[in-house]
Amino acid sequence: MRQTLKKAFIATVPVLAGYLALGFGFGIILNANGYGIFVAFIMSLFIYAGSMQYVAVGLLVSDASLITVAVTTFVVNVRHLFYGISMLDKYKGIGKIKAYLMFALTDETYSLLCNDNPIVPESRKKQYYFFVSLLDHMYWIIGCVLGATVGSLVKFNSEGIDFVLTALFVTIFLEQWLTSKKHVSAIIGVAVTALCLIIFGSESFLIPAMIMITILLSLYKEGNENA
Repeated sequence: MRQTLKKAFIATVPVLAGYLALGFGFGIILNANGYGIFVAFIMSLFIYAGSMQYVAVGLLVSDASLITVAVTTFVVNVRHLFYGISMLDKYKGIGKIKAYLMFALTDETYSLLCNDNPIVPESRKKQYYFFVSLLDHMYWIIGCVLGATVGSLVKFNSEGIDFVLTALFVTIFLEQWLTSKKHVSAIIGVAVTALCLIIFGSESFLIPAMIMITILLSLYKEGNENA
């Protein structure tokens, strides 16, 4: 178990750096809008959704209705439906921890788990999935609480802090590219996303892109299995 935890920690180091920075920014923004450390802890523990938590700050400040919150949350996080579908085989028969793994399947955790780590034996894969998910969650909580704490002590301009989310995605993409011998999945993802961005525009491209990527990757996987 200790070796599996060590491997999970090494794999999640890029997420550690990104989540501490991103969570720190969220904590500062949350505090700047009148919400303290306890709210930062509760939101990071139970919501655990980076982009949605940033959006939630605006919803809280504007006293948005429950319907508005529900619809906004669905639109922002609908991509996770496709993440979950693609992880059905990996999580099959995984036992009592499945509920937590489903909850903790963020963008970054998904990017680490969608490709099997070759240095983790098959008998330890379930532990590895759990440790990666748990460590990423802990990084996020720590980052959010630290940000809220510092924000309550030091006042400064928080404009542009949320750009760290984009930087984190780029870092994880490069890490996956360098550690994987096959780049077909990455090329499909980039090409389809760029195409959908051109066709649908920056505000509507995400869902069509995720649908097309899921279909193409499913066909690619099926083709490999039949080869």
